[in-house]
Amino acid sequence: MSTTLHRRLAATATAVALGATALTACGSQDGGDQADSGPVSLTYWAWAPGMDKVAAIWNKKNPDIKVTVQKQASGDDLVTKIITASKAKKAPDLVQAEYQALPTLVSNDALADISEEVGGIKDEFAPGVWQQTKLGTDAVYAVPQDSGPMMFYYRADLFEEYGLEVPATWEQFAETARALKKKAPDKALTTFSSNDSGLFAGLAQQAGAKWWTVEGQKWKVAIDDPATKKVADFWGGLVKEGAVDNQPMYTPAWNKALNTGKQIAWVSAVWAPGTLTTAAPDTKGKWKMAPLPQWYDTKNVTGSWGGSTTAVTTDSKHKDAAAKFATWLNTDPEALAALVKEGGIYPAATSAQTSGALVEAPDFFANQPGFYTDAAEIAATAAPAYWGPNVNVAYAAFKDEFGKAAKARSDFGASLGRMQDTTVADLKKQGFEVAQ
Repeated sequence: MSTTLHRRLAATATAVALGATALTACGSQDGGDQADSGPVSLTYWAWAPGMDKVAAIWNKKNPDIKVTVQKQASGDDLVTKIITASKAKKAPDLVQAEYQALPTLVSNDALADISEEVGGIKDEFAPGVWQQTKLGTDAVYAVPQDSGPMMFYYRADLFEEYGLEVPATWEQFAETARALKKKAPDKALTTFSSNDSGLFAGLAQQAGAKWWTVEGQKWKVAIDDPATKKVADFWGGLVKEGAVDNQPMYTPAWNKALNTGKQIAWVSAVWAPGTLTTAAPDTKGKWKMAPLPQWYDTKNVTGSWGGSTTAVTTDSKHKDAAAKFATWLNTDPEALAALVKEGGIYPAATSAQTSGALVEAPDFFANQPGFYTDAAEIAATAAPAYWGPNVNVAYAAFKDEFGKAAKARSDFGASLGRMQDTTVADLKKQGFEVAQ
């Protein structure tokens, strides 16, 4: 995608994702760093816990560049707030932005290209992670902060009790689900949950999906591509035959199923230990983590579920200083250790994934001392993700369509087609050109 295209998207869209009005002006308001004559004060909108404590470390060492953290809500609300502030030319200098939000923010001309300021740190991150900050261009719109490589979690004690093998392929996963049902009809290997779109997106990425790409000057949407259809048909088939549960995650019923062993596995991400600590406290020390099952014997790849970046806005009058802080925050060993300690994140920087606060396994996984070593190896295999300017619309359509299909144990393929149609129609409504 060319920079020209981004400018064009910003100028021609009549309304962009999340209901915010697109900017008619294009191009950065930043005329270069204007901090040469004295100390710089930067404002950083972020939601990660303890970010103010991490910034305090920077401020102590860099008295000429003071960073003030303003705590924000995460998700769509923050994206809308950033776009609104940018339109009024009142955006902060820096923002914490999820990977999937970057195209929406860029198409609204809210984020600056910082490729010249941060290009040298590319090798600090896995290729599939760095790629998400570029949006298919020569530009760089953010520095990766944390990532969510996906993994397979299972009750090691119950796998042993029922004579189950950890599945290396998705075909073996299905066989394991069926075998458990035969041995213990009251239990399920796991559930297919339709209340978290990120899970399905990550599974599709692993299979090779490219949901949003650009052809010439047009967006191309391929949410119903063969890779995604393969994933939808696989899980839809398991739900329809009753081999896995069809209940949503993060509910009291789901927590109870994990805590009592009625569900004995969970397809999740590196942050799962924190969720299990709360959802299934009685199972501490009984779980283990393994790589996701694979679709192809010749590949070793995972998807991503979650993660965020640090971006510099086009409103910032101190682009160089802001990019310098973003680089420090996400590559400096002391900063990364503080992010892990204070914010509980899994850093995107590969050097931090097996050092500092991530040397010892999570307390809940003390029985797997090599947890973070294994996690780092998996993280290095993360597939690229392809996001567009209306991810929120696609995610809402997923929850609606797949929610109904999962509840009725009906065809997931038809739901995927409707998700595709809804996403394309929304792009056209907003004024984007869409390739057929």
